[in-house]
Amino acid sequence: MTTLPRKSERFVALLTFALLVFCILAAYRETFAAMVGIWWRSETFTHAFLVPPIVIWMVWRERDELARIKVRPNAWVLLPILALGFLWLLGDLVAVNAVTQFAVVGLLVLSVPLVFGLQITRHLVFPLAFLFFCVPVGEFAMPQLMEWTADFTVLALRLTGIPVYREGLQFVIPSGNWSVVEACSGVRYLIASLTVGTLFAYLNYKSIHRRLLFIVVSALVPILANWLRAYMIVMLGHVSGNKLAAGVDHLIYGWVFFGIVILLMFMIGAKWADMPVGAVPKTLEQATKLPAAVTDDSFKRLWIVGAVAAVLLVMPHFARLRIDSWNSKEKVELPQDMQLGGGWTNAQYPVSEWLPDFKNPSAVSVQNLKKGEQKLGVYVAYYRQQGYQRKLVSSENVLAKSKGSSWVQISSGNTNLGFSGINVNVRQVLLKGPDLLNSTVGA
Repeated sequence: MTTLPRKSERFVALLTFALLVFCILAAYRETFAAMVGIWWRSETFTHAFLVPPIVIWMVWRERDELARIKVRPNAWVLLPILALGFLWLLGDLVAVNAVTQFAVVGLLVLSVPLVFGLQITRHLVFPLAFLFFCVPVGEFAMPQLMEWTADFTVLALRLTGIPVYREGLQFVIPSGNWSVVEACSGVRYLIASLTVGTLFAYLNYKSIHRRLLFIVVSALVPILANWLRAYMIVMLGHVSGNKLAAGVDHLIYGWVFFGIVILLMFMIGAKWADMPVGAVPKTLEQATKLPAAVTDDSFKRLWIVGAVAAVLLVMPHFARLRIDSWNSKEKVELPQDMQLGGGWTNAQYPVSEWLPDFKNPSAVSVQNLKKGEQKLGVYVAYYRQQGYQRKLVSSENVLAKSKGSSWVQISSGNTNLGFSGINVNVRQVLLKGPDLLNSTVGA
């Protein structure tokens, strides 16, 4: 058995890793392109362009410490790589961006322990975890954040002595009408603060407890700051006769206020920052000791695990092509004459002018039924062979849009509904038509 120089080991490991990264980027290029497209289109996730350079910089600053650690490829990492490939396939079949994008970023992360080993990966846990901030996710929290913002704003106004009439996310005060819309949810503040706060915690604290505490604080502060921002915007409009904080002004004021709050948070956090401590070896022998030369068996193992990983990475695509070949190309048709029994008959006129706003379904069925004085509208949207142009699980599929729609959601919850002798637990949403408010201004 022969041995190879240590530099050859590093070169082979880096070359194997580079080829794997290239394979992932090439095989999943559509997923990466969709992710970058969201960064480009959405101001909420524009910060993600900075995440890869920051990760590279964080790895580079650890280069001296990493140079002392022996490369030990781990073949068992092929199993989670196979699992993530399967997860990507499931996400791609139903066109759920969050699932496919988390999966491909996970594949990039798993390439490190696969090629370099667990000891090197332990030194890079934070940079690798930080890479997941590339995934544009978080807007699912928007409805809840909007609800909390409206709750706080209305409560604060009433405590101030201002009478408020509220219906859902819409409320009226003596000086005008206000509405909490998507821009008022604070999700942009939350994601930006969490990203920067996590980086600040890593660079300024050595204790894991301090890091986690500051990360939690960086998530809570923007939520509280957004509540105060919304209340101050309404108050500015109220006391100025709606001359201030109207139109885009309230967004500008909001970002200025948010910037001041985050700056104060970092200034306070810096007071408890740990002194930077270098990786000082205990003895001169430990400082100068290098790993043993790699054997030709290790050399072969690097190439073998890399080759097997490359095969596993492309397998989900072959599976997807096979599944697509099985899908029927026939046009989807839904029955337009539903027979429910129990005395329900077709109604001559529509129950309501409202219909759910679901994008590009394969087929739609809309029916109106009556039973005495009771009326029932049935809307069925069917999605088949889902893709990124046609998918059921999407933030764009809503009951009523917050902009450009005359319908607004007042409340939601679950209820038990007795239907044809069957007790069914259903989600209940209360909507109101165009006569709710004459005009609204984003809070």
